[in-house]
Amino acid sequence: MSSRLDRARVAHEIAATTRLALPLVAAQLAAVGTNAVDAVLAGHVGAHVLGAVAVGASIWSLAIVTGIGTMMSVPPSVSQLDGAGRRSEIGAVFRQALWLAASLGILLWFLVRHAEPLVGLIGVAPGLRHDVGEFLHAISWGAPALTCYFALRGLSEGLSLTRPSMYFSFGGLLVLAPLGYVLMFGKFGIPPQGARGCGIATASVLWMEMLGFAWYIARHGNYRGLGLGERFDLPDWRKLRELATIGLPMAVTLLAEGGLFVATALLIGTLGESVVASHQVALNIAALFFMIPLGVAMAITVRVGHAVGRGDAQGVKYAGFSGIGLTLVTQLFSAGIMLTLPNMIASLYTRDATVIALASQLIVLAGFFQFSDGIQVASNGALRGLKDTRVPMAITLFAYWAVGMPVGWWLGFHQGLGARGMWMGLIAGLSVAAVMLFVRFARSAARERWRAAARDGATAMPALH
Repeated sequence: MSSRLDRARVAHEIAATTRLALPLVAAQLAAVGTNAVDAVLAGHVGAHVLGAVAVGASIWSLAIVTGIGTMMSVPPSVSQLDGAGRRSEIGAVFRQALWLAASLGILLWFLVRHAEPLVGLIGVAPGLRHDVGEFLHAISWGAPALTCYFALRGLSEGLSLTRPSMYFSFGGLLVLAPLGYVLMFGKFGIPPQGARGCGIATASVLWMEMLGFAWYIARHGNYRGLGLGERFDLPDWRKLRELATIGLPMAVTLLAEGGLFVATALLIGTLGESVVASHQVALNIAALFFMIPLGVAMAITVRVGHAVGRGDAQGVKYAGFSGIGLTLVTQLFSAGIMLTLPNMIASLYTRDATVIALASQLIVLAGFFQFSDGIQVASNGALRGLKDTRVPMAITLFAYWAVGMPVGWWLGFHQGLGARGMWMGLIAGLSVAAVMLFVRFARSAARERWRAAARDGATAMPALH
């Protein structure tokens, strides 16, 4: 009977996580589509504009990761209150999240507008620097909208309402393409804006998404009873510190992971144009498929947080491990495609036989790290649901920078394996992160059960007398 009950609960968790995850996966794919739209439009304007947008987007991505990572504190905070039946307290937390989002958005606006030293540090060609600066100045205005948008998303997702994230992400994508075309090429009497037009279009779409999401939450019945706008709250430094304590380690974690891939790309960039092109093809494929486990991980955060809120230690275990198991199924699909169709995938990007041959080898390596990548991102999502982010940050820094980068550099440049060696380093780093994060969650879930047993025992003690 118990085994049937266990299977039933696993099936329930997988179904619930899947319902939450599908819209989130779609939203993440829409985000990738936004980058693709910018690149395609810039490429058709000219190589110079494409180069400026590519460099500017790389710097802007640092702001995106910082904003998204920090605002990842919102979903577990909301889901735990929702699970505990304390919905009336969500409004107060959300108002503080908006203060955090607005403050961070203004800081990122300032930093992006003054990123010229970073542009020079990474060795951008002098001819590109003006247009890179124009792009950054334009897109910087979207930073406050970006952080507030993810505060709104965090509220909705923490309540297990994930479809709005999909709606507004795809809505923004549909608006970006024509708006970017008009501004970059110059239509309807507007002079061609080039890279600056790309930045203006992206910033404008971010504001549209944020305002649209705010309007949706204000109007929709699913968000009633939360006390979202019942009063105006000044910043509460204790609550802000709690949110930042959860979110900032996540921002560092994402920056560490993103930094590993950027550093890998820079090192591979010394190996020649064909190698760089092959790396970009394989990395693009890996990033695209990564959106699937990332969306599942976001759903796992909500399910685990909800279980914590209702004091269900068994629920924490089932939500976390079922979600990780579901992620492995998605990764089996991704790995199967990469391992069986590498040449076909590479051929979609280029006709250069040399690039196809090397890219195919890298795509196969990407197929091998799908499982470790899936476990590490899913385990991290489960730990976020427990509001456990500082130790996972340390694990990530160690795995990526003390294991992944040194192993990749040694194999790639000392053992003569080149790009393949660097990608083997990625496999090593992701595998170490996967094992350590999984063990961390397993131990945390066990501690939750011990605490629950201790509480139950303490409650039962009076009855013994």
